[in-house]
Amino acid sequence: MADKDLRINEQIRVREVRLIRDEGQRQGIMPTLEALEIAREAGLDLVEVAPQASPPVVKILNYGKFKFETEKKLRDSKKKQKLLKLKEIRMQPKIDDHDLDFKSKHIKGFLAEGNKVKVTIRFRGRELAHTNLGLDILKDVLAKLEGEYNMDKQPAMEGRFMSMILSPKPKKQ
Repeated sequence: MADKDLRINEQIRVREVRLIRDEGQRQGIMPTLEALEIAREAGLDLVEVAPQASPPVVKILNYGKFKFETEKKLRDSKKKQKLLKLKEIRMQPKIDDHDLDFKSKHIKGFLAEGNKVKVTIRFRGRELAHTNLGLDILKDVLAKLEGEYNMDKQPAMEGRFMSMILSPKPKKQ
């Protein structure tokens, strides 16, 4: 709920509203001026919480406190979000076994940190005629990872590159 679309007190320009008291009890449908008067007597604000309803739903509450609480919830939800980074590992089809092990170890590390990994094989010149070699290397990488991944994108050719995207398996809680 954005603060911009919340109307308070005199900004509410409809004839009738459905009122909810500050304790949470429903008061029913009444004229807007009467609801505004009840809010003023309580020393609080009349805030439109559901403008799309018919008639609109208004609540008697302390607007400053309400605004602070909603901003606090928004900040807390942003803290809980985890940003996923996409790391890329590049290879060639004529990669040596030791180099493949080394790169696979890096991929395992990236997945353990919770990052997505794009494994790319670059074909140069005549290597482009042997794309099956690249596919074999990607299969070897998957075998070395021992199922510690989810396949987001299957191996596919993109111009001179063959790539696949892996993401970490969700941790069991």
